[in-house]
Amino acid sequence: MSTFRLGGVTETAQKTTPLYQEHVRRGARIIPFGGWLMPVQYTSIVEEHQAVRNNVGVFDISHMGQFIVQGAGDWLNTMLTNNISKLDVGIGQYTFLLNEAGGIIDDLIVYRIGAQEFLLVVNAARVDDDFNWLDQHLKEERSPDRPGPAAAGETAVPGREVSLTNRSADFGGVAIQGPRIAELFHALFGPHIELPPRNSIVDLNFKETTVSVARTGYTGEDGVEIFFRAEIATELWNAVLEKGEKLGIKPCGLGARDTLRLEVCYPLNGSDLSPEHNPIEAGLGFFVDLSKQSFIGRDVLQRTKENGPAHKLVPFRMEGKGPPPRPHYTVFSNGERIGEVTSGTLSPSLNYGIGMAYLSAPQAKIGTKIEIEIRGQKFPATIEKKPLYKKS
Repeated sequence: MSTFRLGGVTETAQKTTPLYQEHVRRGARIIPFGGWLMPVQYTSIVEEHQAVRNNVGVFDISHMGQFIVQGAGDWLNTMLTNNISKLDVGIGQYTFLLNEAGGIIDDLIVYRIGAQEFLLVVNAARVDDDFNWLDQHLKEERSPDRPGPAAAGETAVPGREVSLTNRSADFGGVAIQGPRIAELFHALFGPHIELPPRNSIVDLNFKETTVSVARTGYTGEDGVEIFFRAEIATELWNAVLEKGEKLGIKPCGLGARDTLRLEVCYPLNGSDLSPEHNPIEAGLGFFVDLSKQSFIGRDVLQRTKENGPAHKLVPFRMEGKGPPPRPHYTVFSNGERIGEVTSGTLSPSLNYGIGMAYLSAPQAKIGTKIEIEIRGQKFPATIEKKPLYKKS
């Protein structure tokens, strides 16, 4: 079985999404990623990247995990860094699942879809670990007064009607991104249906069923994510491409997703985010609510904020015409090793090499000149302010 390195992690694939045969039929180049066979590109990474920046593109995100937590808002708030008590029904937020040392198990989106019901969208490679971590801690909440087995894929807390369900195998998802998203949204759902506000989620009718439409995104462009039962995946995918044809839509793979997200400095779990680093080191303290008195990893994050992180994740750009940076390349300053690249690529929008790296905090200042060691040679680079790409 072949392997491919994206974000510095070698993967061996076993699973396919409900859209796998559509990807093959449309001639996508398929690679293993996060335990899945996924399209890395259909035509070219640059062409798909530019379609999202200028028109609209669609990505299969069915490999991402989907959990439902019911009746456990207070408990769930002790598992996540952001504060879900601030969420109204229909609103979502970016947040982290941490280990006891404050390291990042996963970054995810949580949506409040009912008064005490939440949808968690988690990274594909972390589905089993995330579910087991949540499951383990929820079992500690189990009341002894009403024992009994939970349904398959579900952990229940008797007497409190609290449950954690992994619905990933039965649901799929697509992300539609680009400046022409509003036109495509209305073509799919009707001219009088309002595009949901940013960071919200709504249920809408599609053909004879109901789908959930969220508005977050991972590309720096406007866009929506549609979550649906797996059996309608092909019908919805083809409808998106058909309705978007006159808008210049392109089906897009993991390659374009990576270049798009890196231009706007969105982190990739497993590369920029890992159990060895916490959200404050990653420059994502905005998504940590230390006013909450209790969540896993809080004490470590409190100390990191008070004392300052030893390392910081920073974006940089290459100077001149050198080769693009890649994960695990060493970073130097004045001949001293100060860190390591976590993500790197040639930016299709900017036409020069860009990346992110964890550096020693004293050297991690905007404007600092650094060097990236590439195949035994050192090439100049400069630490930049986020985002690296800004729309004109």
